[in-house]
Amino acid sequence: MSNTRFATAIHILTLLARQPGEWLNSDYIAGSIQVNPVIVRRELIILNEAGLVISKKGKEGGVQLAKPSSKISLAAIYHAVKNTEVLGKKNLNPNSQCPVGRQINDRLTQLFLETDYLVSNALTKKTLADFGKQFK
Repeated sequence: MSNTRFATAIHILTLLARQPGEWLNSDYIAGSIQVNPVIVRRELIILNEAGLVISKKGKEGGVQLAKPSSKISLAAIYHAVKNTEVLGKKNLNPNSQCPVGRQINDRLTQLFLETDYLVSNALTKKTLADFGKQFK
């Protein structure tokens, strides 16, 4: 559960929200996060596919928000980069002879769905603009 994709994505988008209309490059963004620009570029591809950013190639290129930060919910960011369950992964091969082992993954599936719904629902109520107001 040490996935930093959401933290990286919201960092990127918060930087972009603070400089609307400016084309920020991956080197600049990576410097703020203190990660390799390749990591930023990978996340930008995902954010672009989700319709959260637009990009422009070339020397004067970069990325910017595809829409106002007030129109981007934190849930949209979460769903764009989510690649694992909030609570982690299930055990791959529990003992089917054990009364717990044979049912655990079915029960965890339901728990994971409920947890994901709660997280998503909470994030739907907040926008990138709301989040960005914390930074002076």
